[in-house]
Amino acid sequence: MRYKSSWASAQAAQAPSDDETFVGLTGAQIFRELMHKHNVDTIFGHPGGASLPIFDHALGKDEFTLILARHEQGAGHMAEGYARATGKPGIVLVSSGAGATNTITPIMDAFMDGTPLIVFTDQVTASSKGTDDARECDIIGISSACTKWNVMVKDVGELPRRINEAFEIATSGRPGPVLVDLPKDVSAAVLEGIPDSMPRISLRQKQKANLFHKTRLGSPETPDFAEIADMINRAERPVIYAGQGIMQSPLDGPGVLKELAEKANIPVTTSLQGLGAFDERSPLSLNMLGMHGSAYANYAMQSADLILALGARFDDRVTMRIDAFAPEARRAEREGRGGIVHFEISPKNMHKVIQPTVSVLGDVAENLANVVPHVQHRAREPWLEQISEWKSKHPFLLESVDTDEKVLKPQQVLAELDRQLLEIQARDPQQEVFFTTGVGSHQMHAAQFITWTKPRQWISSGGAGTMGFGLPAAIGAKVARPNAIVIDVDGDASYSMTGMELITAVEFKVGVKILLLQNDFQGMVKNWQDLFYDQRYSGTAMFNPRFDALAGSMRAKGLYCRAQSELAASIEAFLAYDEGPVLLEVFVDKDTLVLPMVPGGLPLHEMVLEPPPHGQQT
Repeated sequence: MRYKSSWASAQAAQAPSDDETFVGLTGAQIFRELMHKHNVDTIFGHPGGASLPIFDHALGKDEFTLILARHEQGAGHMAEGYARATGKPGIVLVSSGAGATNTITPIMDAFMDGTPLIVFTDQVTASSKGTDDARECDIIGISSACTKWNVMVKDVGELPRRINEAFEIATSGRPGPVLVDLPKDVSAAVLEGIPDSMPRISLRQKQKANLFHKTRLGSPETPDFAEIADMINRAERPVIYAGQGIMQSPLDGPGVLKELAEKANIPVTTSLQGLGAFDERSPLSLNMLGMHGSAYANYAMQSADLILALGARFDDRVTMRIDAFAPEARRAEREGRGGIVHFEISPKNMHKVIQPTVSVLGDVAENLANVVPHVQHRAREPWLEQISEWKSKHPFLLESVDTDEKVLKPQQVLAELDRQLLEIQARDPQQEVFFTTGVGSHQMHAAQFITWTKPRQWISSGGAGTMGFGLPAAIGAKVARPNAIVIDVDGDASYSMTGMELITAVEFKVGVKILLLQNDFQGMVKNWQDLFYDQRYSGTAMFNPRFDALAGSMRAKGLYCRAQSELAASIEAFLAYDEGPVLLEVFVDKDTLVLPMVPGGLPLHEMVLEPPPHGQQT
């Protein structure tokens, strides 16, 4: 469920009497008051000289949980993890200069993945701007390409409005990052007049959205929703393609999705970021689709006569070769009996990659709920039988385990982790479990071999592919959900980029769990070198420490597993440890490929399903 800020719910529109209470306060004190009004409980950041007024007056009174990251990039990813686990915006506060530029990677990551993030950067005094003062930085210019909106506050009188606008914009429409630059003299200045705190930018954005799409569907009584339902009722081979957008509605998007799928008997596949939107234990689940998705999901998308895309943006890892994408849906469209129906809240994502037969702009769950009453149940036996055959013939590949006691396959490790977690949840159905990942082969194996059952339990970098995302995002998620089991499934190369944040978890007693699949390689890149570059391993071999020992040096618990006979007991100990952060390093086979795989330039259904003969390229 998405955080419902929209100015009305973030404090039901600030009354003039509230504005008057700001008179006589410094900018830093106004910042503190507005964080309270927007129900902020946690701030991730790192101080510097320009940010001292806020850290001193606003954050020095133990009114908020302040997580001091070891690097500003880590603070940004922590805030992303917090936002993804809760639906609330993640809050970051950093200083000027390099402190601000270090947040660009998480800002870009949040922009690509639709994560609500509000980054407050501090700045040299307004009078010093343009003089190349120490730590001066044009963070507004630098961040313009990767934020929904950014602004420098030039006067303390506009500070309330700018902060309110930041919350409104970050959480409305398709969520995303915003940046507010706060000069040191604005933070220190005292407000003398009554400010106008009502957001204005959001009104202009709504006007712009209407210009993009003038044919938004009306009420449930209009024929538009009934027409879509009629397309569903007539379809012989429909598929639902659900993205993250179905989980970001203030309504219960996954609940509406479940109702539609079960009522109309429609198989459901999800994007990488849509994992958890639909319970994969359902017989209607097709798991994830795309480059490393299930073969049966890819075959179903290519064979479907009707595709319902729900809050998904048809990225290149899903469509693969665009001119060969969804050929049967295109045929059905030409014959007037099907096609592609795209439900999407962002005008920018409409018609960007795929030209749908019908486009429905607005809140995905709200519009979908208007379709459900008109939908009829159909058996669709031939279609479901075909899908069942594909599932039996092409399951995710769990390679046979070598008889060598020291060889562990990453799929084997994740399957055992999944088995034990499902047992824990069977004993305690209220136990929440969240996963974060780095980026690479471990990420794809986790997507394939963990059973995704609940919304928001998958927290990973998708569009940007940010290595180093996993650990800090896990810290943010665990801070947000302290009673949940939060596991970072990571690889050695990805973990190495932000591994120093483990000491942050130790300091603040954030009991994250890191499952480190160690193979002394950048695994995903090595996969490509194996398949397409004649096994020329240029720049991908890793020289690593003993990560379990390194964790111990940071006063976290370090565990190590190298043998098959140790695996079940090692994971059991890993899950049972509850005295703080714990890292389990598992040495896995370096030659295991992530399959299926759709090579670049090929249609979605032309997959590599099995490892090629040793030494042979694809």
